Amino acid sequence: MPTIYLETSIVSYLTARPSRDVVTLARQEVTREWWNTRRANFQLFTSEFVIEEAEEGDPEAAKRRLDALKEAEELELPGEARPLARKLVEEGPLPTNAALDALHIAVSATCGMDYLLTWNMKHIANAAIRDQTEQICRSSG
Repeated sequence: MPTIYLETSIVSYLTARPSRDVVTLARQEVTREWWNTRRANFQLFTSEFVIEEAEEGDPEAAKRRLDALKEAEELELPGEARPLARKLVEEGPLPTNAALDALHIAVSATCGMDYLLTWNMKHIANAAIRDQTEQICRSSG
């Protein structure tokens, strides 16, 4: 079964109240549709970083995010993850303020996930930096 690393934006869109913003609402609906119809086709994983982010903010919203994350297995942090994340920032395309995004990429890569599911198109699912990000991940093993 293919593996997916769930980044925080997925459970945030999944569990948030419907937005008035059309783009955000569309992402929420697509996320809910995927969750209800496709998630059973994948083995879901997450990390301590996603859980920590999900715990932040409004307590009721945090509870909804954490409940959704119960569907995913928490990955052990490989020793190679932090050095890879640093490399993505220091030598790669990610700015220093995206260190947490670099950790999501690094955990997903070092744990051999088939997919990293995210709505973060600035630093994670960004076509303009994807090749460089993948090259650094591949060259790091």
